[in-house]
Amino acid sequence: MDSTQQPNNRQTLGDYCKRFSELRVSKIRQRGDAPYKPILLLSVIDLIAQGIIEQNEITVSDELIDTFKKHWQFLGNEGYSGGLHYPFFHLKRENFWHLKLKPDFDGFQPKSINKLKQAVEYAKLDEQLFEFIRNGETRKELVDTLISVWFSDTQKELEDILGVNQNLQTEAEQELTQLDQLIEKKIRIYKSVMRDAFFRKSIIHIYDYKCAFCGLRVTRSINQTIVDGAHIKPISLFYDNKIDNGISFCKNHHWAFDRGWFTIDNDYKIIVAEDLQEISPHARPMRDFNGDSIFLPNIEKFYPRLDAIQWHRSNIFKSELG
Repeated sequence: MDSTQQPNNRQTLGDYCKRFSELRVSKIRQRGDAPYKPILLLSVIDLIAQGIIEQNEITVSDELIDTFKKHWQFLGNEGYSGGLHYPFFHLKRENFWHLKLKPDFDGFQPKSINKLKQAVEYAKLDEQLFEFIRNGETRKELVDTLISVWFSDTQKELEDILGVNQNLQTEAEQELTQLDQLIEKKIRIYKSVMRDAFFRKSIIHIYDYKCAFCGLRVTRSINQTIVDGAHIKPISLFYDNKIDNGISFCKNHHWAFDRGWFTIDNDYKIIVAEDLQEISPHARPMRDFNGDSIFLPNIEKFYPRLDAIQWHRSNIFKSELG
C-alpha cells in the first residue's frame, strides 16, 4: 500500500502558496483551528533549510519530532495537544504529501508516534515543492504564506509588542526588548526560518507593505506582498533581528541594496551608484531617485538604525564601487 506516486502536472510557486493557504484543518467552535498541518510543514521546511533533511524522504526522525514540538509550543492552539502522528498521516489528503507505507500496515490511523513509525517508511513531497523549499527565495514565500494565513494571532501578538497597532499613539522604550525576549524565549535557534519569517513580516507591516525606495505596494488576497523585509547588516554576519536593522524593499531594490547599487545617508536620503547603466522605458530609473528621501515608518523608533546604514555604506556600497 503506497501513496508516493506523484502527479505529472507541474505546479508553480503560486499554486503551492494557494494550497498552503487552503489546508484542511480540524476545527472545533470552542477551540478554533487545530494547526497541526501548517506546523508540520513549517517543521519540515525548517529542517530542509538547516540541511538536516537532504533528500526528499521525510522520516519520523527525532529531529522532526523535536522541531514539531518546538514550533507547537510557540504556535499551537492551547485547546489541542500537539502530536506529530496526526498531521504526518493526514497531510496525504492535500495531494502534495505522499506516504510510503510499510508492507504490514493495517490500514488504521496511527494513534501515537510509535504507531506512526510502525506504519510509515517515509513521506515525500512533490518534487517541484521540494525544490521550492530548498531554494532560499521561494522558501520565504511559502513560509510567509503559512504564517500570514494560519498564525495571524501570533503575528498580531508581535505587532502589538512592536507598537504598530494603528490605535496606539504612544510607545514605551521597552517594547523592542520585549520583542527580543519573546522571540528568544520561544524560538531558541537564531537561524530558524520561523524567526526570520516573523522579522520579515513585522518589517513590511511597519512600512505599510511599501518599498522604502520606490513606494511600490502590491498585495494578494492570500496575504502575499511584493516587498521583502530586508536586513541592513546581514543576518549571516551579525545575527541582528532587531527591527531597526530592517527595511522594506521590493524585490528589485532589495537585490540592488544587497549588492551596493545604492545606499542611504544619515538623513535617510538615497545615494545611487554613479556607474549604473540603465534602460528603463516603463518605470522611473534608479538614478532619478538619487537624493530622494526613503519612505519611513510612522514610528520614529523603528527608523533604520544609523550605525547599520553607516555599516552598509562603508562595507557594501563603497566596496562594490571598488
